[in-house]
Order: sequence, then structure tokens, then C-alpha cells
Amino acid sequence: QGGTLFLDEIGDLDLALQAKLLRVIQEREYSPVGSDQVRSIDVRFIAATNRDLKELVRQGKFREDLFYRLDVYNIVAPPLRDRREDVPLLAQVFLNELAADTDKPVHAISPEAMEVLTRYNWPGNIRELHNAIERSLLSCKGDTIDARDLPHTILRSTGAAPTADT
Repeated sequence: QGGTLFLDEIGDLDLALQAKLLRVIQEREYSPVGSDQVRSIDVRFIAATNRDLKELVRQGKFREDLFYRLDVYNIVAPPLRDRREDVPLLAQVFLNELAADTDKPVHAISPEAMEVLTRYNWPGNIRELHNAIERSLLSCKGDTIDARDLPHTILRSTGAAPTADT
């Protein structure tokens, strides 16, 4: 109550569930599972998807009424591969957060490693970058993430050959 409900990958939601979600959003009420009691709800809805919802509506795979109910304020964030200039900042932010969470004294990414990260295509987008930084942090032996600490899939994909240490 009074918070935010984040609906991730809304474009993958089954049509039957879309109808139920639409009712909750419109009526601001729901019935808990196993109950016939109706409860009111006061939340803000934020939905995200990597799919084109307008196209899904045209194909009959997404409810048009739900689309318009959710499409109040639309923010389009291009995939990470289309904004490689963001990779260094995001990588450093993730490193700072993860190093603090793990109490591991790693606070930098070498220029060579950063160049590899920037060249990579990021099919898994921001989540993949986060996971790559976490994995690199965990395998890092010093205080700086080097290219040898990066996941093998990233090294292979970018043509950066793994060293004997990886």
C-alpha cells in the first residue's frame, strides 16, 4: 500500500493474466488467492519490457486496453549496445556497490578491461553487465579488475584472448 509495483517483462504476460491485471489497475482492488474478499489497493504501477507492445497489440498478443492503461508515461531506454559510452560509468557504479556489499577492496577497472567491456555487444543488457562486474570482482586477485578477470564469454566475443590465468 502506498508503494510502487514493478511489472518486469510485461510483454510476456499471458492474455488471461492481462485481463486480471487490467481489472486491478482500473478498479484499484483485488481478491487475494483463496479468498472472495475484495481489498483496495493504492500503488503506483511501473511496467517494463524489451518487446514492442504496439506490435503485440496488432498481433493480438497484448490487450489494447491494458496497453493504453499502462502507456501513461513512456520512457524508451536503448539497449546498452547502442549506448556504449554508458558502459564505463555503469561498470564503475556496479563495482563500487558490489565491492561495498562484499567488503572486497577492489575499486578500479583497468583501461584494458574497460576497453573490452566497451567493445562487447551486451545481449543481456544492463543485467549482464552487472553480472559480469560481479563475477570479475569475485575472481579479481588484486585491487583492480584486469581483462583476465572478465568472463570468458566476453573475452572470446570481443577477440580478447583469455590469459593463462583465466
